[in-house]
Amino acid sequence: MTGGYNPNSINALQPSAVTQPKKITPKEAHSVFAESLKNAINNVNEAQVESNKKTEQLAKGEIDNLHDVMITAKKASITLQTAVQVQGKVVDAYKEVMRMQV
Repeated sequence: MTGGYNPNSINALQPSAVTQPKKITPKEAHSVFAESLKNAINNVNEAQVESNKKTEQLAKGEIDNLHDVMITAKKASITLQTAVQVQGKVVDAYKEVMRMQV
């Protein structure tokens, strides 16, 4: 069948079984959120520590690659700024949820 309607081609695109999203309990959601938050804070901290270490090494004369030090410092700065922005959005979302009437 060339150029015509083929119902089998449409059926091939549809999943054979309807999958339902996995339902999680509030406790599981809480632990997943807490773990995600912990990982994000650790990533911010690691970026800050790495930046401080390279800046200190540059000041002591142990390394001489200023570009690498500046890039690391900028990455740490952007990571921290992003974390602060996300924190603000989370606080706004929390306030919005608290204003909802049940």
